Amino acid sequence: MISFTKMHGLGNDFVIIDAINQHVELTPERIRQMSDRHFGIGFDQLLLVEQPVSANADFKYRIFNADGGEVAQCGNGARCFARFVRDKKLSEKSEITVDTDAGQLLLHFDEENLITVNIGIPKHKPVEIPLLAERESKLYTVTVKGSKQVFGAVSLGNPHAVIQVNDVNNAPVAELGQGLENHLFFPERANIGFMQVIDRQHIKLRVFERGAAETLACGSGACAAVVIGIEQNLLDHEAWVELPGGTLKISWAGRNAPVFMTGPAISVFDGNIHL
Repeated sequence: MISFTKMHGLGNDFVIIDAINQHVELTPERIRQMSDRHFGIGFDQLLLVEQPVSANADFKYRIFNADGGEVAQCGNGARCFARFVRDKKLSEKSEITVDTDAGQLLLHFDEENLITVNIGIPKHKPVEIPLLAERESKLYTVTVKGSKQVFGAVSLGNPHAVIQVNDVNNAPVAELGQGLENHLFFPERANIGFMQVIDRQHIKLRVFERGAAETLACGSGACAAVVIGIEQNLLDHEAWVELPGGTLKISWAGRNAPVFMTGPAISVFDGNIHL
């Protein structure tokens, strides 16, 4: 039996498991069983709280997609991770440092009970994202199902491609998102964002997440969209990202600076599951 907490960040939903105070053995098959919304718990990602790897960290943060694959980054999940360790009294700190496979994250509680995540410094070089491109560019072009698609790309611990659209409500998120996610241009697949610029401080965004299809919100996707919008001189250095599940504030000073994401994290219920 495994104890868990169901949480969400703007509708991007998670199961969080304390793997410090209970023994947890997970396989891709068990994760897929738990993620099933009809026969399991249902979630976009599963998050594990583990002992830290680094001497200066408080915890290790691990992320698994609904298909059972492990990934290195999830921004909305990071906020829920912070809320979980606070609610479960695993830490009383107002600021915690967590190890991830993409480096360390700094998670901070503010006075309004929102959580700010230092996502880290974006990576732009094709080999770092990774992309099968010879040189770095603000715009890349590939052919998907017979049509050319132009997008910006960046890594925030996981690969992101962002396409600018005129109307996010009518964007072909499912069809084009799946085609781009699995395109040979992305050797590790990619999260695909569809961005509508409202003004220099406000965008609308939908995201087709790698290994999870479209979700109501994607924190790292929101960060990626703002970074790419700033790089393309479409946005100011602080912008509000309106996602189907709610709104996040994203700040980025520019190259070689970290991205900061601020938003809520909500606990839904606690439970136990037998696998």
